[in-house]
Amino acid sequence: MKELPVTVRRSIELIGLYVLGMVLFLGSSILTPLLLAFFISLVLLPLLSFLRRKKIPEVLAISLCIMAVFIIAGLIVWFFSAQIANLVSDFPQLQENVTGHLNNISTWINKKTHFSSERQLEIIREQSSQMLNSAGSMMGGAAASLTSVFVLVGLLPIYIFLILFYKNLLLKFVFLWFPSQSHTKLEDAMKETQGIIKSYLIGLLIQITYITILLGVVLMILGIEHALLIGVIFAILNLIPYVGALLGNLIAVLLTLTSSQELGPILTVLIVIAAVQFLDNNILMPRIVGSKVKINALATIIGVIIGGAIAGVSGMFLSLPIIAVLKIIFDRSDNFKQWGVLLGDERPARSPMAFPVFRKNRK
Repeated sequence: MKELPVTVRRSIELIGLYVLGMVLFLGSSILTPLLLAFFISLVLLPLLSFLRRKKIPEVLAISLCIMAVFIIAGLIVWFFSAQIANLVSDFPQLQENVTGHLNNISTWINKKTHFSSERQLEIIREQSSQMLNSAGSMMGGAAASLTSVFVLVGLLPIYIFLILFYKNLLLKFVFLWFPSQSHTKLEDAMKETQGIIKSYLIGLLIQITYITILLGVVLMILGIEHALLIGVIFAILNLIPYVGALLGNLIAVLLTLTSSQELGPILTVLIVIAAVQFLDNNILMPRIVGSKVKINALATIIGVIIGGAIAGVSGMFLSLPIIAVLKIIFDRSDNFKQWGVLLGDERPARSPMAFPVFRKNRK
């Protein structure tokens, strides 16, 4: 059979990427819970194997695995809700602090721009009326988001149960797609995928725990109000690569502003967050998750943005494990190895323009 020209093959690859993106975008409501259930199932496989070795029936063992997931998720939600309740109980003090900050901002604007307080109030009323006009659509979007959360929570245990129950059938389906001579390479790829996803998701759970404890305890010792709430919010948002850390810093600053009328605590919070992030990124997380598959920062940021555009927060969270799985597949494929190079972080030591030896993929 005559081999297709390189330009035709590359064109087909780009068309395939476009079609894949459209499928993910149009079917995000279906694929997001399915992918999340698939990744969680990979993490639960060792626990399921352990329970099966103890002669526990398969259906009961799978049910116990799902129950363990929801117990852990319930503990996280309970802790987060308790911290929110503490914040609500301090609402009068928060209102007083916010009023003080707004007055200071109003005075500063009046001095710098000669806008009177009456003019500022008039602008605020105009903006408030515009916000009220769009309140209906915002509430509709919030209701739709809440509905999608309930659908996700309802579908997850069903998907996880069925994926674990039919895992052998699904594996047979995958092997039947490839010739027998490729089964060894395929088996290695699936084992590596399972190991990476398992270490990644378990590492994220450990990361939430130690960031909450480190950040919350240090801020509490330094006398920052709602220290544990800042810690848990930053720990959860930090699960989203790069973007989550920026949002976590912003929310931490806003919570500190509402808890104090001074600006000193804000600097304290930012310094502590920077120290914890440095410790997390350079010492703790690399040791916990490992470095089996390295994704470069550019591919990570683009993946997070695309995942957010396709499926919102869930897409941003799932983007990194999906990119890791794709890199494993690309690295083991002769036709797509250039995409694996693009996603990885192995930079050539010299420019491929001047040194042709660096134009080839390292074995």
